[in-house]
Amino acid sequence: MKKTIKLEEIDPISIYGAANRNLEALCSYFPHLKVVARGNDILLEGKEEDIEDFDVRIKMLIERRRHKMNLTPYDVEEMFEGEIVGTPVKMSSDAPIVFGNDGKPITARNNTQQAMVKAYFENDLIFATGPAGTGKTYIAIALAVRALKNREIKRIILTRPAVEAGERLGFLPGDLKDKLDPYLQPLYDALGDMIPPKKLQDFMAEGTIQIAPLAYMRGRTLDRACVILDEAQNTNLGQLKMFLTRMGKDAKFIVTGDASQVDLPNKNDSGLIRGIELVKGIKGIADIRFKNDDIVRHPLVTKIVKAFDEK
Repeated sequence: MKKTIKLEEIDPISIYGAANRNLEALCSYFPHLKVVARGNDILLEGKEEDIEDFDVRIKMLIERRRHKMNLTPYDVEEMFEGEIVGTPVKMSSDAPIVFGNDGKPITARNNTQQAMVKAYFENDLIFATGPAGTGKTYIAIALAVRALKNREIKRIILTRPAVEAGERLGFLPGDLKDKLDPYLQPLYDALGDMIPPKKLQDFMAEGTIQIAPLAYMRGRTLDRACVILDEAQNTNLGQLKMFLTRMGKDAKFIVTGDASQVDLPNKNDSGLIRGIELVKGIKGIADIRFKNDDIVRHPLVTKIVKAFDEK
C-alpha cells in the first residue's frame, strides 16, 4: 500500500527536525515501512496498519509542535513511552541480520554463526566461545544493532574486562575514557561498520549505545537492552556472576570469549568455562562453541591458530 501525507500550514522542518532527526526517530519505530520526505509531502509504502499508525503519530507530533517552540527526538520517544517494547521478530538463520553502511548485508557465514543467530531468538542469555576470527563478537553486535533498529530494545551496552589496559593505565595520556578507548576499539570498529558515523556519535552521546569496562557494570540493572560482554575469558568467576546478575527485564545478554587467550596473571583464574558449566541446562541459556574451522578471517589465521594449539 502507498500513501502521501501532506503537511499543510506548518513548516515541515519544524516537524522533521534538524538533519531530519525527528523524522528518523519516528521511522525507527516502523522498520518495515518505506518513508521518503519531499518538502511538505511524506511518501509512505508498506503495510496498511503501519501506514495508518504512522499517520496518527505524525498528527500527534504536529499537535505537540503547536504547543512547543521546538520538537526533539525525545518528543517522538515520549509518544511511544509506556508501550510494550517490540518482541524479537524471528528470521531465518541465513537471512541478513542487518545492512552495513556500504549497503552490503551482514549475514551468518557458517553453520555455527547460524546456530548463534537462531539461539539469540530462542534464549535470553547466549555464551559464544571459540578461537579468534570466528566472528563471535561481530555477529553479537550485528544482532544488537538489528534489535535497536527494530525497537526491540532501548539501548546497546558493550563491555570488556580491562585486563591488559589495567597494568598500564597510569602511563597512558588523557582521562579514563582516553586510556580505555584503544582497548575497546574492536567494539567501535564493528559498530562503525553498521551505523553511520554521525548517528553512532549521537547514539553514544545520548547513552543509547554505551561502551565501558566491566567494572562499571557493578550495581546496575540493565533492562530493555542488548548487553554484550566481550573477552569474557579475562573475567574470574565472581566478575562473571556480577555481570550475569545485572540482567533486567526485556534484556538480552551475549557473552563471548576465547578460553585459549586468557590474559590474567594466573590463567586458572578465568571463570568463563567454569561459569558456563555451572549454568548448563538452565532453560533460556544457550552455549554456542566455535571451532577452528569456523574462522572467517584471512585463511592464514586458521593455520596460525592450529599451529599455536599444537605447540
